[in-house]
Amino acid sequence: MTAVQYTPTMTRGSSRWLLLGSLALNLFFVGVAVAMAIRAPAPPAWDRNVFVRVEHIANTLPPADADLLRGQINANRQLIDEMQTKYHTAQDSIHEALRHDPFDVNALRSAMVQTRSARQAFDQVIQGVFAFSAAQMSPAGRKALADWPPNRNIASKTQ
Repeated sequence: MTAVQYTPTMTRGSSRWLLLGSLALNLFFVGVAVAMAIRAPAPPAWDRNVFVRVEHIANTLPPADADLLRGQINANRQLIDEMQTKYHTAQDSIHEALRHDPFDVNALRSAMVQTRSARQAFDQVIQGVFAFSAAQMSPAGRKALADWPPNRNIASKTQ
């Protein structure tokens, strides 16, 4: 007997399964790579800063209306920033109350009341600026504000 007779050989059926398994694995990885390459980009993250959000809105307005809105925001920047800071601080106090050990439900409720109050004051300032600006905008600018974010109404009309 020779050494060739003692070496295990692959049977014809097992080599086919090995080939099919390898092909399936390769196709899986190619599919994953293609999906990663063509997937839709992630939507932009929501920004907590009102000035960033207003800039996104202004970018969708006609140029004159965008300048008007930016001017009003800048004229009220100090007050808006103060109200935004108070609101964010109040929100952070809710997070802290939830993390506190031992947990105090009354502290959480108090933080929630402060947050509601700060949110209302913040909303009044921002909404006042937008109302004042909208009163001076063109009809196209007001329509752009009403339809913000862009293409929002297109999705709701198709449903």
